[in-house]
Amino acid sequence: MNKFVQLIPRNVAKYGNREALRYRDYKTMEWTSLSWNGFKSLIDRCAKAMFNFGMQEHDRFCLFTQNCPEILITHFGAFSNRAVPVPIYATSSVDEAAHIINDSGATLLFTGDQNHYEMSRTLFAKCPALKQVVTINSTVNIAADDDKTLSWEQFLATGDNLSDEQLAALKQREEDGVEDDLMYLIYTSGTTGEPKGVMLDHSNFNACMWAHGQRIYVNDETDLSLSFLPFSHIFELGWTMYCLTNGVRVAINLNPKDIATAVSEIKPTCMCSVPRFWEKVYTAVNDNFNSASPVLKVLIKRALAVGRTRNLKYKRNGRKVPMLIEKQYQFFEDKVFKKVRAAVGIENHNLFPVAGAMMSDRITEFLHTVGINIVVGYGLSETTATVSCYEDEGWSLGTVGTCIPGWEVKIGENNEILVRSKMVMQGYFNKPEETARVLEPDGWLHTGDCGEINEKGQIALTDRIKDLFKTSNGKYIAPQVLETLLTQDKYIEQVVIIGDCRKYVSALIVPNFDEIKAFAQKNKIEYKDITELVNNAQLHKMLEGRINDYQKDMASYEQIKKFVILPRDFSMSTGELTNTLKVRRSVINKRYAPLIDAMYNADFHKKKKD
Repeated sequence: MNKFVQLIPRNVAKYGNREALRYRDYKTMEWTSLSWNGFKSLIDRCAKAMFNFGMQEHDRFCLFTQNCPEILITHFGAFSNRAVPVPIYATSSVDEAAHIINDSGATLLFTGDQNHYEMSRTLFAKCPALKQVVTINSTVNIAADDDKTLSWEQFLATGDNLSDEQLAALKQREEDGVEDDLMYLIYTSGTTGEPKGVMLDHSNFNACMWAHGQRIYVNDETDLSLSFLPFSHIFELGWTMYCLTNGVRVAINLNPKDIATAVSEIKPTCMCSVPRFWEKVYTAVNDNFNSASPVLKVLIKRALAVGRTRNLKYKRNGRKVPMLIEKQYQFFEDKVFKKVRAAVGIENHNLFPVAGAMMSDRITEFLHTVGINIVVGYGLSETTATVSCYEDEGWSLGTVGTCIPGWEVKIGENNEILVRSKMVMQGYFNKPEETARVLEPDGWLHTGDCGEINEKGQIALTDRIKDLFKTSNGKYIAPQVLETLLTQDKYIEQVVIIGDCRKYVSALIVPNFDEIKAFAQKNKIEYKDITELVNNAQLHKMLEGRINDYQKDMASYEQIKKFVILPRDFSMSTGELTNTLKVRRSVINKRYAPLIDAMYNADFHKKKKD
């Protein structure tokens, strides 16, 4: 029997009626709890309903919904049936969802809100194998003429009256589960092509849970994790499974746009996230600091100096903190740092894993200075999430930590990071040639990431191989480094670096529209619409100065020479971003080709000055 089938009964015996999950009720939107006993009861009903539906060993089914407890209930119900969940990002288009349903061969689809339900009705025409839709959200209105959709409760009820023979067959199926059984099919976000199904088996996750246990400490009595990223993201899925494995309570955020409210209400002790969340925290806290009175600014400056010395010079390196510094720190902890964390909503803090993109050293240092334990890490869908992360002591800025136990790492051609472990995927579903390109016969996985390993065994990422480009002068540019640097600025929301086969580096910049409007108001800049504002010479000059300040320590050939401020965001709906908010550079290069070409026109700089 697979360990994840045994997990729920084991935790029920240990925790019983203690809270397992917390989530928003669909109708009232109030937070409510589900105990371990209640969790198991729903999983058992779901497993029976899947069996009654005709789910066979190794069959796949899809979930197209926002985060909700029913996702985890279906996952564990699937494990009892030796079936395979296939998550679809809630932000996916109909065509993206159809591709995953068809590629995976799924016959059953669970959907979320009314919009997902309406999209599901069009999927039957695009997905010949699809037989049944189940709407998870109880507020969804199912059309009167729809005979292919069941509500969540109707679906669960189909398994309530299984015969003794059927129950025995389901029990046998559970017991027949082996580590080589496929556990998940996770589709990549597809920055350069169509998404590929990453095959992860139970042995991958078993190894992953063990390895994290050697590096990451969580407390089943005091910790409360808030799920921020979608469960279709391997980082959130792996982290949540680790929390459940260790009996940590999990609060499930339904709407990503509500995350700031959810954090303040739940007050999590731990939460995995991407760097953008902490970039916004950093900007907000610094804005508050900058607007403080002169006397308070002096206090804050001294507090940050003491916090940096205590937490980064001594604590980080396992050194005893001098008594005077510790006393000063405890004073500032009470007067400044506690208040900062309380304002964010994380006064009860343990650790906050961060991965998915590059994290600015300046922001990492600041967060540790104020006592927020950011654990920077690195991993892929193909590696069952984490390959490396910060250790409790000895971590270094500019790195993603050392490998967690169970991993081997080396640097290959073109400085590519290669890894090997029991956590490496089986391969890409139905794509043997793609699998052969990245997975060597001896188990080494080509990550596609450039990097280096220092004398401490810490990994430093430089960029994605496919994102690296060379200027016409023969200089290699790593765009993510500069993009990460600039997006910590309060006026910059998104940036894409341009320069492949060009004379110099340029950029497309999406501003923080609220901030540039505030700048316009403060400087009495009149404009009739946002397009006129982003083309304002005063705004452009201000942003140019800030950009130059960020890149002053970079080589001249790496620096942005020209840029355009755009009047709208890059978005998923236009295909410019993936569901994990990664930039599709080819799409952006094509869509903004006239603007990009103009930046390399001899008259461009003169026009901007005029």
